[in-house]
Amino acid sequence: MAPPRSGRRRGGQAVKVVVTGPFAAGKTTLIRTISEITVLSTERGITDSTRRRKAETTVAMDFGRITIDRDLVLYLFGTPGQDRFDFMWEILGEGMIGYLLLIDAGRPESVEEAVGIHESFRRMARVPYVVALNRATDDDSALVDQVRTRLNIPGDVAILACDATDKESVKKVLLALLYAVLDEVEEQAVHA
Repeated sequence: MAPPRSGRRRGGQAVKVVVTGPFAAGKTTLIRTISEITVLSTERGITDSTRRRKAETTVAMDFGRITIDRDLVLYLFGTPGQDRFDFMWEILGEGMIGYLLLIDAGRPESVEEAVGIHESFRRMARVPYVVALNRATDDDSALVDQVRTRLNIPGDVAILACDATDKESVKKVLLALLYAVLDEVEEQAVHA
């Protein structure tokens, strides 16, 4: 059974969050780290030159779920990172309340690879987002500045260090995204 796009779910709200970013940034790992269910993954073996970075790649999506409280459940949809699967970005982005752009801080080219993904998502939907730097440290301000400048990230968008294998680190990033969504909702209510 497919998850609902949005709306009520057994007494609570179910919302969609997209985890996107370049190939091998750690999107599948992040979702597996935090999901309370076994992650539905569409990973397949790699047969091209990118195989030297990892053995498998997501070809359609990853899907996980986390219950925030009895009134709120997040459905996490991970996008493929390779450009040849970019048609999935818009499909997965439909109905999202926000997204997380994950970049591999251990690979400088990951920032460049994130430029097109970020531009695509900004064109697709004007929703809150945060940027997470997988494998970065909290004191890596030079990298934060580089990412903010190269991707033209506004000053009010959080850029956070993240360890996609650490549940508390992933929680911190998802909470930052949820706070950004709440801020947006409150701002819209004030201007309504």
